[in-house]
Amino acid sequence: MTQAAGQNRTMKTLLNIIWLVFGGLWLAIGYFFAGIICCLLIVTIPWGIASFRIAAYTLWPFGRMVVDKPGGNGAFALLGNVIWLLVAGIWIAIGHVMTAIAMAITIIGIPLAIANLKLIPVSLMPLGKQIVPTDHPFVSTYR
Repeated sequence: MTQAAGQNRTMKTLLNIIWLVFGGLWLAIGYFFAGIICCLLIVTIPWGIASFRIAAYTLWPFGRMVVDKPGGNGAFALLGNVIWLLVAGIWIAIGHVMTAIAMAITIIGIPLAIANLKLIPVSLMPLGKQIVPTDHPFVSTYR
């Protein structure tokens, strides 16, 4: 392992621990409970599974990114995403923006605010997406 790779791993771990303490745990709990409610209402199970996936992502977001699932952007995913956007997605995204603004007030909170903003695309359109690891603590693009 090179020294740069070790520093990246250390930075990702440090940022994830700070994130977990200052907001990630509560976000994950919220997404987890939303997933339980969605799974109890049989028709909304796909959104429940997506909520569980987002909950796991919100626990440890640095060093991971959201990508389109191969073959996962069909008509049903599009329809499901539109329904999600109108019912819950827009409100969740507004919550992420407000939390990011609050986190960005401090210097230490700026990377946390960036991570919070990184959650907006998947919170708006969760179906047809997957979470994959990356080598960089910050990923500026959404693929």
